[in-house]
Amino acid sequence: MRGRKAIIARTRKFSKERLLGSFCFALVLAYCGSASAQTDAPIAGGSFAEERFAPGSSATTEIGSEQNARDQGAQAAKPGIVIGTVLDQSGAVSVGTVVRLTPEDKSAYREVVSGENGQFSFTNVPPGHFQLSVNSSGFGNELYSGDLAPGQTFLVPPMVLSIATVVTQVKVTVDLVEVATEEIKEQEHQRVLGFIPNFYVSYRPDAAPLTTKLKYQLAWKSSTDIVTIAGVAFLAGLQQAGDQYSEFGQGAQGYGKRLGAEYGDAFASTFLSGAVFPSLFKQDPRYFYRGTGSTKKRILYAISNSVWCKGDNGRWQVNYSNIAGVASGAALASTYYPSKNQGMNILSNSLVRMGESSLAGVVQEFVLRKLTKGGHRQESSVTSEQTVLVDPHN
Repeated sequence: MRGRKAIIARTRKFSKERLLGSFCFALVLAYCGSASAQTDAPIAGGSFAEERFAPGSSATTEIGSEQNARDQGAQAAKPGIVIGTVLDQSGAVSVGTVVRLTPEDKSAYREVVSGENGQFSFTNVPPGHFQLSVNSSGFGNELYSGDLAPGQTFLVPPMVLSIATVVTQVKVTVDLVEVATEEIKEQEHQRVLGFIPNFYVSYRPDAAPLTTKLKYQLAWKSSTDIVTIAGVAFLAGLQQAGDQYSEFGQGAQGYGKRLGAEYGDAFASTFLSGAVFPSLFKQDPRYFYRGTGSTKKRILYAISNSVWCKGDNGRWQVNYSNIAGVASGAALASTYYPSKNQGMNILSNSLVRMGESSLAGVVQEFVLRKLTKGGHRQESSVTSEQTVLVDPHN
């Protein structure tokens, strides 16, 4: 019994030791597993893992980015299509109309011809801004601008042709001789106070140049005017009353001599200064009314009329015609006016007549225009060219 009890006791003790050993072993295993787990965690998420897997991951990302960029570039450069229709003003389709497409950079253009249905089409058009122009015979040039997106089919609104405006330029060349003739006719009606001749002044700054015929015509008209003759007769009467040029005597014979000398002087002076020398030197014998500027400038302009004139070419120049006419007229007058010293008489008469010419210019500039009938129209009558625009729409 003791032996049996001893065995049972040892067996129980062994079982307890075995159970305790198993429990300790389990604790050791649990502890090892926990340590292993704590050791593996940094490896999975630490720097070593990053050094091992990051390069592969970065390469994959870069490859994907490059692929996406290529795909986007290809998409952005994808050409498109531009289509449209050309119509005339009635709304009918226009066949055979040339349509031109020009890209934004204008490096090159393409042309197509509208078909039987009036439609046109451009394929493989690079995306971006473009311009269409439509041109057809007898019609105006129509333009349209648009922006084409990558791969887009762009439908252009109907392009309606408009009839081209026909511009007809008519050049009307006016005969200057006819113009000058009409202007002289107007001047021959210019009279101070309605009856005193004032033919040698032009109120047109752009008056047509006079021909030789018109210069002689104007001189003849002025010399033979009844008022001119009456004025000469009146001056001869004053000379008769004052017994000027006593060599002529008195009575009807003396008055006739004075009248002949006075009229011969007026006639010769008018033709020499107004026709003969102006035709020879191609100068205009008329006074051209200025009417603008300061009083000082107008006075200087008027006084210089005796030595400064307008040529037939429209340029201002030395008045050789008046200077030569005055000197020649004084020399001619000395042949029928009694004089003891003809040379001095010619010189003094020439200077007096030059002064009279300057004074006449001042009177013309400041006085006579207001008193001259028919001398207020200054509008230009010369039109060398006229342009007439003809619009078929009207």
